[in-house]
Amino acid sequence: YQSTVYSVAFSPDGQRLATASSDHTARIWDNQGNEIALLTGHQFWVSSVAFSPDGQRLATVSDDKTARIWDNQGNEIALLTGHQDRVLSVAFSPDGQRLATASSDKTVRIWDNQGNEIAVLTGHQDRVFSVAFSPDGQKLATVSDDNTARIWDNQGNEIAVLTGHQNLVDSVAFSPDGQRLATASWDNTARIWDKQGNEIAVLSGHQDRVLSVAFSPDGQRLATASKDKTARIWDNQGNPLAVLTGHQDRVDSVAFSPDGQRLVTASADGTARIWKVESLGELLRRGCDLLEDYFVRNPEAKEKLWVCEE
Repeated sequence: YQSTVYSVAFSPDGQRLATASSDHTARIWDNQGNEIALLTGHQFWVSSVAFSPDGQRLATVSDDKTARIWDNQGNEIALLTGHQDRVLSVAFSPDGQRLATASSDKTVRIWDNQGNEIAVLTGHQDRVFSVAFSPDGQKLATVSDDNTARIWDNQGNEIAVLTGHQNLVDSVAFSPDGQRLATASWDNTARIWDKQGNEIAVLSGHQDRVLSVAFSPDGQRLATASKDKTARIWDNQGNPLAVLTGHQDRVDSVAFSPDGQRLVTASADGTARIWKVESLGELLRRGCDLLEDYFVRNPEAKEKLWVCEE
């Protein structure tokens, strides 16, 4: 890539990746990093990409105010028009029958999979950055420049307003069981909430804006991406597990592979990187091995080994 990669997504079977870029294109890649298809048609930056649950289609959204649906060969199927400003995020419903798009025009729109508009969600006071469906498809979550996240039913009625972030909120994800949400904000934190909208945990550690958040498929971990050039992995209580360093510029997007074994990050340095991610058990085991070694070498150390003993 000679340009910024804004968004990255795994296909449901984990065999392919899609990226969205400032060069007005999206691309499909195999999981070895070879380009399979180039999706052209957008007139401006492509800001977000998502696979349908069956992996047969993709949706992209762009600063050209449109969303587009494509087959997995890269052919355009539908053009979704209606937003009055840049479209920033797209998500498929779990059954693949609907899409939701979030826009700088302060609205979220729900569409059928032919590209017909079903509902317009109004309530946010500023740009809407991201939208996600709950795993059962009954709810949506949105986040905005107005410093809030909101939960809606699938008819477009507002259920809850989530307040707590001190700056704009730019990313949202539901846990796989649908019981919790995670949000990422320019206040340098991510937060975990219950489905009623009550704050459970604040994830502090990033040194700059947090730009993306994702749950692992088993719901045990979260990953965040930040302007501080790192991605971080956390347990679902908000405790830090790992810091991923190597990108040369801000990290814009993060996603787990369907099996939870890999993490992909997309950065303004023009690269996407795939990381091997250990399970919490593997991570603890490795940490405990290191700790035991540490205690052998430092017998006077006072720290406790209780986690390892358990």
